Amino acid sequence: MNKMDCKRVWVEIDLHAIRQNYARIAKTVKPAKVMAVLKANAYGLGIVPIAQALIKAGVFRIGVAGLKEALQVTEKFNFSVQIIGSLLKSEIPLAVKNNIICPVTDYPMAQSLSKEALKQKKKATVHFLIDTGMGRLGMPCFTAADEIRKAMKLPNLIFEGVYSHFSNANNSRHPKTNEQVALFKNILNEISGDRFPLIHMANSDAINNFNATYFNMVRTGINLYGVFDLHGRRLYNLKPTLAFKSILIARRALPAGFTIGYGCTHTLFRDSIVGTIPAGYADGIPMSASNSGKVLIRGTECPVIGRISMDYTTIDLTKVPDIKPGEEVVIIGRSGKREITVEDWAKNKQSHPYDIICSLGNRVERIYK
Repeated sequence: MNKMDCKRVWVEIDLHAIRQNYARIAKTVKPAKVMAVLKANAYGLGIVPIAQALIKAGVFRIGVAGLKEALQVTEKFNFSVQIIGSLLKSEIPLAVKNNIICPVTDYPMAQSLSKEALKQKKKATVHFLIDTGMGRLGMPCFTAADEIRKAMKLPNLIFEGVYSHFSNANNSRHPKTNEQVALFKNILNEISGDRFPLIHMANSDAINNFNATYFNMVRTGINLYGVFDLHGRRLYNLKPTLAFKSILIARRALPAGFTIGYGCTHTLFRDSIVGTIPAGYADGIPMSASNSGKVLIRGTECPVIGRISMDYTTIDLTKVPDIKPGEEVVIIGRSGKREITVEDWAKNKQSHPYDIICSLGNRVERIYK
């Protein structure tokens, strides 16, 4: 028996489909360059194999949230990695040493980067982050121009880019995005923005909803996996890239009146065939799916019954009564002519697709196709 015979819950990740999705996005936004955002370990799907696939596909740059993620890529590949979040002061020496492209979120950060670059006798490449309305990180738009002009007098820094981040780009009708773009453009005019090789503002939502935001580079994350926000436009047809699966570990005949799960939230109203799969909320199945979600077996929808447990989920096998333990159960993905999508689970959870993908647990085995 090998390791693959023992798998209980896993996610299959189609690297070829990810490359195809990247190519389609790159073609759509051309001539703008594309940064693939692989933060949070590529949304939990594995930063190293996905980075490798995208580098082979010709991606211009990889973006991450923090230094640890950046080093995971630079340790494996000689490739441009940019931190689009922020840096701790203690992280600056390692970032400069490893040629990470760093964010400047305020003037003191620029000073620290300049000082460290001088100390290491090298130059550090930086991008200025302007807060145009996200309210999270960056130079506030009302002080940004002055801070940038002052920072650009510091030595040993290469001022490669300026960027900002949208707060509501998934809503194509909301005025906030256009307000942010106007603020951003005003600041670019003040600082002679055309001197910077890279100007970027569009995330996946903005790529789909606001093509005027592309500038000369865009940042795409969730769309690489063929997944979209629940709202807004879908500019292109992308391929699903992941399938979340488990196996049937138990099949039992239980009588009417039998209760299922913690809290006795489900009572069988008839004699039933009840199945159990060895995956629960610790693996990424939303608790909201209790008594409301569905899985697929042999192309047939099987309802989730009872409360989702940490390690197990119970399902009604009435429609597939001859099923036997060991058979595959599709939690997300296609089985026969039916499909359950990441977006389906996001709607069930009243959340968004990012949450579903990032919630896949550590014991969910990642299998790369």
